[in-house]
Amino acid sequence: MKLPIYLDYQATTPVDARVLEAMLPYFSEQFGNAASRSHAFGWKAEESVEHAREQIAAAIGASSKEIIFTSGSTEAINLALKGVAEMYASKGKHLVTSLAEHKAVLDTCKHLEKLGCEVTYLKPDKTARIAPEQVRAAIRPDTVLVALMWANNEVGTLNPIREIGAVCRELGTLFFTDATQAVGKVPVDVEADHVDLLCLSAHKIYGPKGVGALYVRRKNPRVRLAAQMDGGGHERGMRSGTLNVPGIVGLGKACELARTELVAESARCRELRDHLQQRIERELGFVELNGHPSERLPGNLNLSFHFVEGESLIMGISDVAVSSGSACTSASLEPSHVLRAMDVGEDLAHSSIRFGIGRFTTREEVDYAADALVKAVRRLREMSPLYELAQEGVDLKNIQWQGGH
Repeated sequence: MKLPIYLDYQATTPVDARVLEAMLPYFSEQFGNAASRSHAFGWKAEESVEHAREQIAAAIGASSKEIIFTSGSTEAINLALKGVAEMYASKGKHLVTSLAEHKAVLDTCKHLEKLGCEVTYLKPDKTARIAPEQVRAAIRPDTVLVALMWANNEVGTLNPIREIGAVCRELGTLFFTDATQAVGKVPVDVEADHVDLLCLSAHKIYGPKGVGALYVRRKNPRVRLAAQMDGGGHERGMRSGTLNVPGIVGLGKACELARTELVAESARCRELRDHLQQRIERELGFVELNGHPSERLPGNLNLSFHFVEGESLIMGISDVAVSSGSACTSASLEPSHVLRAMDVGEDLAHSSIRFGIGRFTTREEVDYAADALVKAVRRLREMSPLYELAQEGVDLKNIQWQGGH
């Protein structure tokens, strides 16, 4: 077993050796531009890009003509939200999303609000889920888009996407889902799930960083987007720019592997995650699970530890790579916006750790992480007077503290 141990698979994943092998020729002998229509180098590149489109479409139940390549999910989210808002402005300027979304969605919505759109932010329940009834109640005649994530990147909770999609379809509103964490981990089928737009990113499914895709439905209904990047009219005019052929080949291969190995891999990750959770809960008291107990990603475990500060805990297990909150915003000292939206108290939000288990995680690594964590929590709690009181059965909520406040 090599140290440090990587348990942050929701932040990013290593590139699978089979993905790298598929990509390598496209850096050297197959270096053509997929838009070069007059010679074999371009044709070969274009053929490989089209093959990747088919691999990606197969992973989500779409047709290859519905796949638009982007630099990742953040760009795909910007294109979907801004593209719909601009294209359908004559129908209305109202969007629906949730307080637990990824910052890429929330910040894009904030930008659209500055341009005159109105956004309804639904509040998730204590497990981070949005109910279909909430969506139904929020949709108005001028609603052009509902944007809700499939799986939460911090706590792993899965939204009831199929039911939400059915509500949007019934009420004639487009439905976008950020499926960055879901594709390859749980079954995704854009037809059965009534999804009109969906984004995914290669680096969450053992592909390279800097490449992703946006699914844009072509019929029943046909979705139209205003391009956010102008140029040579690549990608059916929706996203100009020379295609990243090696990256796209890698994304295609990663999607194919994710699709064919989904059942076995999900079962293996779930088993390791449950083992980690059971070990921690057996050996430590005062531990809370954040997120839904069953409707969750197989490889995600987000726990809060009473009487411990999260950053000190992460430093205390320095040879285990985990995170507090989301990778994109973990540099800030604010408690996670997701945990706040779930009404997790400030203290507990600051003591939350996300463990991400993936394709290359071993049982030995999980046991090592559990040992290190239990040891660190016990050491930190020894320094906490509150922990002593709690052990004695004192209800800390009812203590009257002396002081000037």
